[in-house]
Amino acid sequence: MKVILTQDVRDQGKKGQMIEVSDGYARNYLLPRKLAERATEENINAMKQREKARVRRAEAEKKEALELSARLQGILVKIPAKAGAAGKLFGAVTSREISDELQRQHGITIEKNKIALDDHIKAFGSYEVKCKLGHEVNGIVNIIVTQA
Repeated sequence: MKVILTQDVRDQGKKGQMIEVSDGYARNYLLPRKLAERATEENINAMKQREKARVRRAEAEKKEALELSARLQGILVKIPAKAGAAGKLFGAVTSREISDELQRQHGITIEKNKIALDDHIKAFGSYEVKCKLGHEVNGIVNIIVTQA
């Protein structure tokens, strides 16, 4: 029997896939637990429409990420920080601070978990920080840490 999976099923397939399983497995396990639906013509067409919509959404997200990456090229973010006598910062500049300052200074929203700091920023100076924007698109934010 052909069924369309409505959820990921271990050792069978991923959500949205059409698979061939035995009649008993489908009737006694997959269908009663709403893990799959019968592969009728109507359900197959609905599956194809969902897949087309998913592809369009992914293309739009990738285009948006590429545009954001291009916008980040010319941006300079100034982060004020307090430091001791030796010039070392009290604490470190975090990805949250970078995200907040990027939003405040330029109106660009990037989640803090998408900002990839290679090492903690613990001194004044300029830095290039990589941002993972999704769909294998990366951007670079230029940061200057200045004395507050």
